[in-house]
Amino acid sequence: MTYRFQHGSSQAAPVLETARLVLRLPHIGDLPASTAFWASERSRLMGGPWTAEETAAEFQGLLDQWAKHGFSLFTVTRKGSDDGIGGIGPFYPDTHPEPELGWSLWNATDEGQGLAFEAAMAARDWFFATSGHRTAVSHTDPTNHRSHQLLARMGAVVDPTAAHPYGDEPTQTWRHHAGGAA
Repeated sequence: MTYRFQHGSSQAAPVLETARLVLRLPHIGDLPASTAFWASERSRLMGGPWTAEETAAEFQGLLDQWAKHGFSLFTVTRKGSDDGIGGIGPFYPDTHPEPELGWSLWNATDEGQGLAFEAAMAARDWFFATSGHRTAVSHTDPTNHRSHQLLARMGAVVDPTAAHPYGDEPTQTWRHHAGGAA
């Protein structure tokens, strides 16, 4: 993974590149694909479905986190295209006790190719290398076995003592450590 800074109107923004993907800051052009995903049944294991208004508010929240923390979810694109295929990376809304690593691929046809793993590893490694944080969590629905497989492949471990922001909702929390050490 490599990263560089894209210079915009006010500040430099990180851009991560992997063998097949580019991870960049979200922009308004990503909202239609994101909205379609979050309105679908595919988002059920991640807190959805959401209305278009809820998705727009969450999208604005991601942009606010970039401004506040210098990190949040990246939009993932395939090299050679600026069309977003998912949102992956660290995020830290005010409701969370600590940063979380999360992912969603917006179209089912992008699943099963290792894209989420490739992007999540790049985003995680960049986050630990640049943020000063040494751990992060991933909160999952206990029945989201595909995410659990991805988390295990990433080297994360279940952390039953981790606080989560979801009240009484069933939640399985996994912990990521900088350098992969548990």
